[in-house]
Amino acid sequence: MVYLKTDEEVELLRDANLLVGKTLAELAKVIQPGVTTRQLDTIAETFIRDNGAVPTFKGFPNPYGGPFPASICASVNEQVVHGIPNDIPLNDGDIVSIDCGTLLNGYCGDSCYTFAVGDVPEDVKRLLDVTKESLYLGIEQAVVGHRLGDISYAIQSHCESNGFGVVREFVGHGIGKEMHEDPQVPNYGRRGNGMLLKNGLCIAIEPMITMGAKDIYMQSDRWGIVTRDKKPAAHFEHSICVRKGKADILSSFYEIEKVLREKSL
Repeated sequence: MVYLKTDEEVELLRDANLLVGKTLAELAKVIQPGVTTRQLDTIAETFIRDNGAVPTFKGFPNPYGGPFPASICASVNEQVVHGIPNDIPLNDGDIVSIDCGTLLNGYCGDSCYTFAVGDVPEDVKRLLDVTKESLYLGIEQAVVGHRLGDISYAIQSHCESNGFGVVREFVGHGIGKEMHEDPQVPNYGRRGNGMLLKNGLCIAIEPMITMGAKDIYMQSDRWGIVTRDKKPAAHFEHSICVRKGKADILSSFYEIEKVLREKSL
């Protein structure tokens, strides 16, 4: 069942999503070689709770095993999604996708950003750039009168034309009082296909893109998803509301990228 959101609900969703962006910005301040993803998880959970919210990922049920044990997903290099934070230090040249969710005043926030750790090879930087570009190209299609397939096609065509793989098994989703609502939002598809987009539809668009083949497998912890060819993967995500003419982006990369610019000076 697809629920269109009222203007009041959209503002509550915005508050939850902006908190995710602020949380990721706190992590951006400390991401560097030598830091562990478990340390990042502790920072994230503390920040979320200090701001009156609950980390929605922690305890999230898994049909294949136990509940998710952390407040962020931290997926390093060939991990695509759902990486469990651990005590392995990040290395210079790594990339880490940090996916984060909040529940604030009854509504959910969900956003992801892939960070470069130290000095990353040029081909990996290009993977990150193209993946983020595809996210915004998908968002451009999220307007009243278009169809879900228009979003999917925009992401797929941009990534594949640049030589990258598009993961099929994991997709975007509706968002509201629950973190995962209908409809599913694939990162591949045909223009003009799928559900008609209506005003007030709130969805999380999240391209998961691989440097090599699109094939993946699940790790033994029953959470982490890894590229079969062990090549890196990137993941960027915004939660948005479908509107006439232009989508309303509810999450934000502004504070994250402000921190990253300041660190590069």
